[in-house]
Amino acid sequence: MFPPFPHELALHYLRLLQTSLDKEESSLLQLSQESESRKNQGIMLGCLVCLQRESGDRKILYAVSGIAKELKLALPGIVVTAIAPAEKITKALAENDAEIHRLTEEINKLEKGEACKSLQEQRRRLTDQSLQRVFDLYNFTRFDGKKISLNEIILKHGKKLPPTGTGDCCAPKLLSYAFSHDLTPVSMAEIFYGQSSGKKLNGHFYPPCEERCSYILPDILGLEILYRDKDIVVVNKSPDLLSVAGRGEDKQDCLEARLRNLFPLEVGEASCQLVQPAVHRLDMETSGLLLLAMNKKAHAEMNRQFAEGQVQKKYVALLDGILRGKPEGITQLRFRLDVDNRPYQIYDEENGKLAVTEWHKLAVEKYVNPFTGEEKKVTRIEFFPKTGRTHQLRLTASDSHGLGLAILGDSLYGKRGEGERLMLHAAEIIFLHPRSHRKMIFTSPPDF
Repeated sequence: MFPPFPHELALHYLRLLQTSLDKEESSLLQLSQESESRKNQGIMLGCLVCLQRESGDRKILYAVSGIAKELKLALPGIVVTAIAPAEKITKALAENDAEIHRLTEEINKLEKGEACKSLQEQRRRLTDQSLQRVFDLYNFTRFDGKKISLNEIILKHGKKLPPTGTGDCCAPKLLSYAFSHDLTPVSMAEIFYGQSSGKKLNGHFYPPCEERCSYILPDILGLEILYRDKDIVVVNKSPDLLSVAGRGEDKQDCLEARLRNLFPLEVGEASCQLVQPAVHRLDMETSGLLLLAMNKKAHAEMNRQFAEGQVQKKYVALLDGILRGKPEGITQLRFRLDVDNRPYQIYDEENGKLAVTEWHKLAVEKYVNPFTGEEKKVTRIEFFPKTGRTHQLRLTASDSHGLGLAILGDSLYGKRGEGERLMLHAAEIIFLHPRSHRKMIFTSPPDF
C-alpha cells in the first residue's frame, strides 16, 4: 500500500526509538504468552507525527503491531495501545476453540473423502464465526471524527472477511487515535524491529501492509491514496462520493474536502490557494482513478495536458444488455444540457458539443443483482474518451445515436435496480508528471 503521508520526519523519531530500545532504555513488555511460531519473529514499530489542530503543538505517537506486546517509552511521546484488548480477543475465541481443535484432530485422522470435507466445512464455519466475534470488537475513528466499525468496513467489501489481525497493525491504531484526539497527521512511518529474515530487515522502513491495512485504511482516511508527492495525489474514488462540493450543505462532503482535511498544511497553505485541487472530475456514481494537484503550478500544468488531449484515460463499464454488431469503434456525437431537466444531457447535432469516444467490446457476461439475485446478460466494454464532455460515456452508451445500451445501474439514462450501482470505473490514467515530466501510469481494476 502506498504510504498515505510523508514518512521522513516519523522515520527520524523511529530511529530514536530504535536506539532507545537497543540501549534497553525503552522496552517491549510481553502481555501474553508468546507462541513458539511467533518467537524471535520481531514486530513493526510505528510513529505518527501530528499537530494539535487548535494550538499547533507537535505530538509524537508510537505504536507496536499486534496485541501481545506493549511499548514502554523512555523518550517523549504517546504510546497508542491496541484497538481491541488481548483479553477480550481471547474470550471471543474461547467459545469455539475446543470444538475447532476437536474437529482438527478428527480431520487429521481421516484421509480424503466426503466425511473429511464435511468436517472441514464445519471447522471453517466455526473459524469464521470466531473471527467475526473478534471483528465485532474493533471500532475506529475516521478522518471526520466519526466512528466506523470493522463490521461496516466488511460490508463494503461484500462481506468478505479480512485476515486475522486486521486492525492490529500500527497504522490503523495511530490514525484512529489521532482522529479521535483532534490531531492532524503530518508524517507516518513503520520499521521492522527484530532479527532480520528473508521477509523483513531490522530497522528497514515499510509502508502499510497490503494484506490488512489496505482493507481498512481507505475507510479510516476517507480516501484510497494510490500515489502522493509534493505536486500531485492520485486516488481511487469510491462510488457515490462527489469529486468536488456541490450546492447545499448536504453536498459539501467530497473528495476535495477530504484531501484538504488530510493535508491542510500542503493544499491549504497560502502559496497554493487552490480553489479546486481536482484537475478533472468523475461523476458522483463513477468509481476509479482521479488526479488532484497539490499546488498552483502542478494544477496549471495538468490543466494544460488535459486541454491539449495529452492525458490518456481508460474506463471499464457493464452495458445493460448484449451489444451486437462490430466489436469496436469510435463514436462522434454532439450533446448539450437539457436546461429544463438538469443535469440531463441530450443529443443535439446543431447546438451540442462534440464528444469523441473510442470503445472496445470485451465480452458478454452473466450479471447477478447482489440484492435480488436476478440474473441478466451484460456486455463488458472499455471506453477511451478523447474529449471530456459531461456524462460523455453514459451518453455514448445509452443514446440511440451511440451504442443504444445504457450502462448498468445508470439512474439518469437507464435504470438502477435495487442494490445496484453505476457500473462505470476509471481504470487507467496516463500523463506526464507536472514537475519531472516523467511518464506516469496508474491502473485500478474494477470491483465488478
